[in-house]
Amino acid sequence: MALDDTLQTGKTAIVPPNNLAAEAAVLGAILFDNNAFQRVADILRSTDFYAPAHAEVYETAQNMIQQGRVADGVTLREHFEKTDQLTEIGGAAYLAELLDSAAFGPEIADYANMIRDLAVRRELINVGATIQNKALTPEAGEDGSRQIELAERNLFDLAERGSTGRGFSSFGEAIIESLQMAEAAFKREGKIAGIATHLDDLDHKLGGLHRSDLLILAGRPSMGKTSLATNIAYNAAAACRRETQEDGSKKTVDGAVVGFFSLEMSREQLATRILAERTGIMSHRIRQGDLDKQDFETLREATEELQNLPLYIDDQGGLSISQVAARARRLQRSVGLDLIVLDYLQLLVGSGKSAGNRVQEITEISMGLKTLAKELNIPVLALSQLSRQVEQRDDKRPQLSDLRESGSIEQDADVVAFVYRESYYLERTEPQTDPNDPQSSEKWQRWRDQMDSVYGTAEVIIGKQRHGPIGKVKLAFDSNITRFGNLAHPEGGEDDEF
Repeated sequence: MALDDTLQTGKTAIVPPNNLAAEAAVLGAILFDNNAFQRVADILRSTDFYAPAHAEVYETAQNMIQQGRVADGVTLREHFEKTDQLTEIGGAAYLAELLDSAAFGPEIADYANMIRDLAVRRELINVGATIQNKALTPEAGEDGSRQIELAERNLFDLAERGSTGRGFSSFGEAIIESLQMAEAAFKREGKIAGIATHLDDLDHKLGGLHRSDLLILAGRPSMGKTSLATNIAYNAAAACRRETQEDGSKKTVDGAVVGFFSLEMSREQLATRILAERTGIMSHRIRQGDLDKQDFETLREATEELQNLPLYIDDQGGLSISQVAARARRLQRSVGLDLIVLDYLQLLVGSGKSAGNRVQEITEISMGLKTLAKELNIPVLALSQLSRQVEQRDDKRPQLSDLRESGSIEQDADVVAFVYRESYYLERTEPQTDPNDPQSSEKWQRWRDQMDSVYGTAEVIIGKQRHGPIGKVKLAFDSNITRFGNLAHPEGGEDDEF
């Protein structure tokens, strides 16, 4: 179904929404004074005009003005005569009528907004018709889920079109926004400008998780990157506080509404981890039902406490970057969204345009995640694998070059952090003791001392930070309940810098 001059609804012909008088008033104002074009250029495009003649006049006037030429009744008449279009637009008399209809004063912007709004409504009708047609006669290989994704994308594009967008702003406006952010951080406990992770040393290093930033959290298997991401997601959601605005919408003033894309673990496994962290009951005991009556009561109380947590989990595997974007937009529109956590990046699939080239596919995915962070104006925390070359070095601490398909990930990310637990590697090097060899006991004792010094700790290594320092942060880590926490600093020691 295409949008024609009328829409057929049953037996009644309905004219699509339009206002020809407003269109004529805007065009007349532009022809009378070309400076008027600058007042509507950011609002209107030629396709917003309902009357084909109006669209043609606006596009021609726009081209002339942008080329530094005068666009008035005389020059437009000359142009349309040369292109044999004068009759199509209604002749010279029609151009004169437009001048007679000209709007003068500030109402031209109001008329332009009205024209744009009516155009959006007509496009909405078209989108609805397209959705209906595709549902009735789907293309080969285009299932219902794919149609929903395309429909959401079209509707989101239309929603973006319905807003004027910010465009350029003065430096004065930008610097006021910067001051407001600094003021909010100054007033907030802990001096955090972004969303707090509630891991104090990490917040001190990063300043929280900032809007529009793509943060990559990488590590080798068993380092605890999923656990750390889960802890951050829980801490942000638990601190969430929202206020109702005058227009009825809700604004997050602390913490975050969190969307967690768990491409590897099920939502039940993720929930079990959070329950283990909150109750202190080991997760494998929860899964196996190895509980006494008191344990079960503790779990029940924790479940009641956590069930209203603003933490939303999507555990469908094999998602594409476009599907992640569509689901994130949907969540933000429906209940709000302040932070995305994605576990993990390499499990996403691209659009299929990369023809089996995994590096290009990862490039598309990392760019897509950064674009999504800017589009929704929220931080995106994405987990990433590291290549096996880490295991070949004596020093197992990861570095930027260890990122799998590192070029694009490192380039697109605002922050790249690595999780590293020295105890994981050290416990696998326990020396054998020999009663007949005194040196073996000494070696074992040295190993034991090293293990004692690193047991229950982890490092978060900041390898890249676009807006702040790099370095490393030490955290406490309880492997039994997969919980990261704050580590006490003897004598107020500082984090190491690179």
